[in-house]
Amino acid sequence: MNCKINSSQKQNLAKRESIGQSTLSRRCFIKLTTIGGTSAGFIPCALAKAGFKLNYILSSSMYGTLPLGNIIPEVQKTGAETIDIWPRVHGNQREQMEEMGHGPFASLLQRHNVRLGCITRYDLGPFKLQPEMNVCAKLGGKLLVCGGSGPKGLEGNELKAAVKAFAEKMKPHIAAAEAAGIAIGIENHGNNLIDTPDSLKWFVEFAPSKNIGVAMAPYHLETLGQTAGDLAKLIRSLGNRIVMFYAWQHGMGCHKKLPKKQELLQMPGRGKLDFTPILQALKAVNYTGYTSIFMHPVPRGIPILPTAAETTVEINRARTYLQARLGKI
Repeated sequence: MNCKINSSQKQNLAKRESIGQSTLSRRCFIKLTTIGGTSAGFIPCALAKAGFKLNYILSSSMYGTLPLGNIIPEVQKTGAETIDIWPRVHGNQREQMEEMGHGPFASLLQRHNVRLGCITRYDLGPFKLQPEMNVCAKLGGKLLVCGGSGPKGLEGNELKAAVKAFAEKMKPHIAAAEAAGIAIGIENHGNNLIDTPDSLKWFVEFAPSKNIGVAMAPYHLETLGQTAGDLAKLIRSLGNRIVMFYAWQHGMGCHKKLPKKQELLQMPGRGKLDFTPILQALKAVNYTGYTSIFMHPVPRGIPILPTAAETTVEINRARTYLQARLGKI
């Protein structure tokens, strides 16, 4: 790509940058914003909005299996306007939705000025999502998240071929998502076909639709040796093909029972991962997807802290950390 800027444009660019703005030629802008064949492609730092902010979503699993009536009032308190509904084993709010009925659930959301943003369905996998698309869309949701599917532990050309085959299998499901007006997010879950940086890059290449993207979990990438700098580079590569970003680090892991202080090291601002370069990258690509402050407790299905109020306080502590880092960028 060769986007030339003449001397007059350079002078104008310098003037506008002095007040926090930038400009590029229309031809260059179009090229930059259509990488990968979609307007949701990578947008470089020069085009980042001065008023960039994270679009927080609250994952219901952070509250274990507490009732929806206890969780929904907490959403606005965490700086979010939307909720991500999880099923068992991490929570059971998806099951609660069915028990109370979709109408009463929608009324509960409305009463607390909350919207459904996402339904997470790892239990269904990528090929059984179509009935759930209708539920999600009916209730105003925009995203379904699950893991990938295919052989594990591949590298190089074998991995590339397997990712391409997975993308091909997803085509009818992507078409269904487009018809429903929602997107599918594939998480880079550990021990999965889509789990490495290469698999993620090939995935967005072979599945260029704006109705499918990446649910990016730093936790799992850290287990592969990825640093904060590596994660930032990956974000810049994937751009706005990321539809969900989990503000979640490895800490001391989430599979063995640990003292709560050690378990909470998964939360932003507690463990060793510096989120500053990650946030810089998200800002550089004008990331507009959801951001979920996240961790897994041990065992699954319990709140990260004993009560809803304590859980909300911890989420807000992490949000304060992220906002402070973002404010320094």
